[in-house]
Amino acid sequence: MTKRLAIGIIGTGGIARFHAEAYLKLDYVDVVAVADVVPGRARQFADSLGLIGAQAFDSHEEMLKLPLDGVSICTPNVSHHRTSVDALRAGKNVLLEKPMSVTLQQAVEMVEASQASDKMLTIGFQPRYDPNMKKLQEIVQSGRLGNVYYVETGGGRRRGMPGGTFIRKDLAGAGAMADIGCYSLDLALNTLGHPRPLTVSAFTSNHFGTNKLYHPEADKFEVEDFGIALVRFENDLVLQFKISWAMHMDTLGPTIFLGSDAGLKITSAGTGPWSGVWDGSIGSMTLFHDDFGGHTETRVPLIEHSVNLFQAKVHDFAEAVRDGRFAPIPGQQILIQQAIIDGVLRSADQRREVSVELPASLI
Repeated sequence: MTKRLAIGIIGTGGIARFHAEAYLKLDYVDVVAVADVVPGRARQFADSLGLIGAQAFDSHEEMLKLPLDGVSICTPNVSHHRTSVDALRAGKNVLLEKPMSVTLQQAVEMVEASQASDKMLTIGFQPRYDPNMKKLQEIVQSGRLGNVYYVETGGGRRRGMPGGTFIRKDLAGAGAMADIGCYSLDLALNTLGHPRPLTVSAFTSNHFGTNKLYHPEADKFEVEDFGIALVRFENDLVLQFKISWAMHMDTLGPTIFLGSDAGLKITSAGTGPWSGVWDGSIGSMTLFHDDFGGHTETRVPLIEHSVNLFQAKVHDFAEAVRDGRFAPIPGQQILIQQAIIDGVLRSADQRREVSVELPASLI
């Protein structure tokens, strides 16, 4: 008989609804509890989804007293650290929405809590479940490119600036870097096998967010809407990372991997002013190499699929809990990403190159 899982959801914003709907498609999962700091909102959320029998709480601490197998954390960025650590210490497995945390130290404490409790901390990067993302990783890690020495990644929206909690530094920690830049970093780092960063040299700005012509909350805008960084890794690998919520341009260019034997160029799928970032699927993939006595370009066929990436992320977490597997996207991997974002913000603030320091025991 399949083990039934008792799952709780912390936070009831828009993203939480996608989590709940994904769980409802699994016949071995019961969403038994919901928590939100706004009084009454958890009950309203549970009732709107027909979660019969689910308990509602105004405090995640009270909810975590229940015998839950796992929790989805769908709160604002500033709450990711506290709720994750509390859940892990309470013996619950955790599926956490991106970004992992506001600060690097918070991310370190979250990984330490996961290790101490022997419970999984997995971070929600659903693009990893795209079959074409897996093909990209397979090509690069097969050695087809030879020695990969340079990667360029990132994306830009011509217009696509959020508001509310996303633009407050005390609640979000960072702007475009954390919101959509984390997807670009995860694309590159996961494809490369999570190399260890050494230094970061970066620049950020917020010309659009602080201008009332472009943002209705310009007087409250405290984070960056554009950033660019040069990241040095071990083994003479260099990454150029660039991201933008708004710009007078149609694109910041494709993601490219340059190797000693071949190069790979990929573009993101999607159209419109909020597209152009790596939060979804691949639009094209082209291999550049020398064969038959000359320069050759090979269009890599994309895999046609109907995978619901978000559901795949939630279902993989539930299956990992049920089957006792390791975290699908472990916090140790995303800790490297958090270290780079931390380095970007420090470098931009200090206007110089900075070192990236990571506890060796955690990666």
